[in-house]
Amino acid sequence: MTRTWPFLSALLLLLAVGGAFYGLSLEAGGDAEWNEAYYWRAARFTVLQAGLSALLATGLAIPVARALARRGDFMGRDLLLRLFALPLVLPTLAAVLGIVSVFGANGWINRALDAAGMGARVPLYGLTGILVAHVFFNMPLAVRLLLKVWSAVPGETWRLSAQLGMDGNAIFRRIEWPLVRRHAPGVAGLVFLLCATSFTPVLALGGGPAATTLEVAIYQSLRFDFAPDRAAVLAVLQLVLCIAALMAWQALARPMPAAPTSGRGDIRPDRAGTAWRDGAWIALAAMFVAAPLLSLLLDGVGPALLRVLGEAAMWRAMALSTAIAAMTALLSLAISAGLLLGTRHLRRTAPRAAMPFLSLGLVALVVPPFVLGTGWFILLRGTGDPLRFGIAVIVAINALMTLPYVVRALDPALAGTEERYGRLSASLGVDGWHRFRLVDWPALRHPLGLALGLCLALSLGDLGAVALFGGGDTATLPLMLYQRMGSYRIDEAAALALVLAALCLGLFTLSEKIVGGPGDN
Repeated sequence: MTRTWPFLSALLLLLAVGGAFYGLSLEAGGDAEWNEAYYWRAARFTVLQAGLSALLATGLAIPVARALARRGDFMGRDLLLRLFALPLVLPTLAAVLGIVSVFGANGWINRALDAAGMGARVPLYGLTGILVAHVFFNMPLAVRLLLKVWSAVPGETWRLSAQLGMDGNAIFRRIEWPLVRRHAPGVAGLVFLLCATSFTPVLALGGGPAATTLEVAIYQSLRFDFAPDRAAVLAVLQLVLCIAALMAWQALARPMPAAPTSGRGDIRPDRAGTAWRDGAWIALAAMFVAAPLLSLLLDGVGPALLRVLGEAAMWRAMALSTAIAAMTALLSLAISAGLLLGTRHLRRTAPRAAMPFLSLGLVALVVPPFVLGTGWFILLRGTGDPLRFGIAVIVAINALMTLPYVVRALDPALAGTEERYGRLSASLGVDGWHRFRLVDWPALRHPLGLALGLCLALSLGDLGAVALFGGGDTATLPLMLYQRMGSYRIDEAAALALVLAALCLGLFTLSEKIVGGPGDN
């Protein structure tokens, strides 16, 4: 069983990718026209918005992470870092609705400008809105990653800088900037890759053909224009772009420090006189992330919430969304288990093949889910109506989308148990279920709870695969929310967004507490 499972996991991944590529080849390799300006305009805008998003998110994260590192003892720091984790598990469309409520034409900011007698308006739709949304989702991630850079500076370095009389500018030039310069490009590359494959923010905030990315263009070609040949060409361009971005990211990325050292922020010599500056950066970042979440809560609570809760269609959509999320999590965990078991076996027998085998779990980073969906949409079109297979394809695509998170969460724990107890277990004949129960489970429990929660939350909030294969009997909560937004029933959309956000956060928290257990294991 331990040898069959890895083989089946690898075979399933290869069939999923191979089938998608075969579907794309049926259209892109035929009479498809590659010279349309529409393709290259979408590709240029994809690169433009992803590049600007990466620069803004990483550029803003640097002073925020520096302020948090320098004020490591301020009350509320842990709460703020938990707040920064919310955009990862919050449904994208629900967060977008909160962003519109704050930055939109009738949002908090423009209403405040009107009350102050200022004629200026903050335009949201188009490139501006896409950048605001991408910074909202990715700046907190960049802050959390860059904090590890400051945490790795030894306390002895700060004491030596104090003895040398270095001020804040000298400390930044001599100590902090070399570390930031080494690690920030890798963080920016990761943000670029995430924004290049972003679908929901662009669909909701793009505002027209001038702000269309490759993924949105694929969706429009399949679901509105019924042009699979155009969609295939766009999918190939998206694939090439993602492969190039991934290669650039791997070239730029540097290993992040695994854990903080004994250095403490309260012994830094540049704390004096910088409290106001650090406080301003921290407060601005906290308000930028918290305002859409607070707006989502305030807008969702009202008479429309009671109407939405009274709709049978909403409960059907919730049940379907939950079922799809559960099936996605089970499939993702099953495939990951096979890959991890195979990797552990290869680390003992053929170490050079271990990492390439494990890299199969990162397929979604190389082949975006929308490219897979496009290939399978074209392939299944030969059977008649591809939407007949909607739920199965949605589950499969969502499982591949969440696979990198699961593999990255579980592999370090499993590799650690193998390094510490592998030979002892083999010598005692402890294998299979007994090894899992006695050796692996204590180390895997906490990361498994996190991975399961991420799978459930990401699948529940996903609109991409549902936009391609959903509709009618496969209307999920995100699709229903998007339809209410499109018909300008904003009060009901806000109520649905609140229900969806509560469901995602609730399942994520339950997974962490029940499966992950109390505290770190």
